[in-house]
Amino acid sequence: MIDRELFQLAGAKSISRKLAGLDVLQAFLIVGQALALSAVITQLWRGHALNWPLLLAFAACFTGRQLLNWLSERWLDHYAGQTAQVLRRRLLSKLFQQGPALVQAQGTGSMITMVLDGVAEVRQYIKLIFSKTLTMMIVPVIVLVAAGFLDLRSAIILLIMYPLIVMFMIILGKAAQAKAEKQFGNFQKLSNNFIDSLRGIATLKYLGLSKRYSRSIFNSSEHFRERTMRVLKIAMLSTFALDFFTTLSIAVIAVYLGFDLIKGKIDLYPALAVLILAPEYFLPIRNFASDFHATLNGKNSFKRIHQLINRPVAPTADLSLHEWQAGDELKLDQVQFKYPNGVAIAPLSLGIRGYQKVGIIGMSGAGKTTLINLLSGFLTPTAGQITIQGQAATTLDIPDWRKQLLYIPQNPYVFTATLRENIAFYTPDVNDEQVLQAIKVVGLEDLLADLPDGLDTVIGSGRRVLSGGQAQRIALARAFLDKQRRVMIFDEPTAHLDIETELDLKKRMLPLMDHRLVFFATHRLHWMKEMDYILVMNHGQLVGQGTFADLQQHNEYFQQLMKEMRGED
Repeated sequence: MIDRELFQLAGAKSISRKLAGLDVLQAFLIVGQALALSAVITQLWRGHALNWPLLLAFAACFTGRQLLNWLSERWLDHYAGQTAQVLRRRLLSKLFQQGPALVQAQGTGSMITMVLDGVAEVRQYIKLIFSKTLTMMIVPVIVLVAAGFLDLRSAIILLIMYPLIVMFMIILGKAAQAKAEKQFGNFQKLSNNFIDSLRGIATLKYLGLSKRYSRSIFNSSEHFRERTMRVLKIAMLSTFALDFFTTLSIAVIAVYLGFDLIKGKIDLYPALAVLILAPEYFLPIRNFASDFHATLNGKNSFKRIHQLINRPVAPTADLSLHEWQAGDELKLDQVQFKYPNGVAIAPLSLGIRGYQKVGIIGMSGAGKTTLINLLSGFLTPTAGQITIQGQAATTLDIPDWRKQLLYIPQNPYVFTATLRENIAFYTPDVNDEQVLQAIKVVGLEDLLADLPDGLDTVIGSGRRVLSGGQAQRIALARAFLDKQRRVMIFDEPTAHLDIETELDLKKRMLPLMDHRLVFFATHRLHWMKEMDYILVMNHGQLVGQGTFADLQQHNEYFQQLMKEMRGED
């Protein structure tokens, strides 16, 4: 239930010392409150007048206790909020640092859950652990000492029962922990399935599979609910058992004190004080048990976030690169890459010089996207050597290289922002005249004419729906405005477009490729005739490289690929 890493957080020792000091003061106020109230009641029982100084002392102790609780809550809320912000910032930093590799490994739904709900649960977890753990360690000790001075036998009973309750909580905690971890894993799977279903809801509708997938999500949610109920049952059992043991302990003490009062072995004042202190002795552990489930959820979220934050970072090459020029060269020597599931890029070697247009062709699953991710620095090779601008490196995850890249994927992301902001994404300082020129070059005049607020119309998710061709044109407009980035990477940019839209885009894309190094991954043959150099991929292997004419004459697989893509036998 308590993660040791929690106390390694920044500021943990400082807040622990402050809370410990408040708990010590609170414990003494609890004792003072019990003694003052017992004295007032005892004097009234003996027929004396109401002792106002003692009553005021009780009121002062009670008020002071509430003020300390308020101050403790305020300090903890501030610390937990700050720590949660730091964790969210570090998690987002790790997410943007590792990019698609981390999202693919964890799942989109899981990452969303961690960033939103997970951090909130960790915040609550920090508040519970720091507050209630320290209180559970300090207050019962001081209360027990005070009870020992009043009645030694009662203190011994309290001392015997406390470890038994703690042991019982540990046993139940371990049982609940295993179930809570399974529940947490199921929740992550449910989140991923739900996000995937939402993304593909149009396809599911067209194929008539929406009901099947809705049933699948319903079954997953029911499975998650059942596991949650199992954890809650254990939590309820622990609460019931705790209430039973504490009530039993207090009842035993009350019985012994009652007999001693009848026999005259003890005065009313110490007996009453012990009875008031006994519930306060068990109160911290009872408060801890009441938030048992929230503690488990928070612990699992904290553990997961901590693992993600401390996930090993792929090595980066800190090289100083100038803007790509006609005389620059990029060489890959026996570079290879392996995924955890075994799918790999076999060792390959190639050399690219200057402003070449490099086509990467192959069937689906040939390894084109993986090679593109290696060239863009999203993935780090597992072996091989890279030479760029005469400098050796083991990866293209180089800041100066990233600054030169223009990346256009199959489905360019359109942000929930104005048309102007989307087009000027790489170049936010451009004026409206330059934006309008880019719109004209890529053929977005019709879209602009249809927008009610022109360039100020908000587009993106939940707003104006764009076609695949319009999204690609926005990506091209971004590239047109950025004159500084000299390396363009296309990953199947026209895969989902109809042939008319593709041919229209082709006419507008080709001029943008001039005086740039271009990597163009596709399975459309007509693009290859526009390329200066072609890489042929098949099942992760580079099976051919050269010009279109050379491959057409000498590469059998390329010849076969051309026939298959043309529909020839």
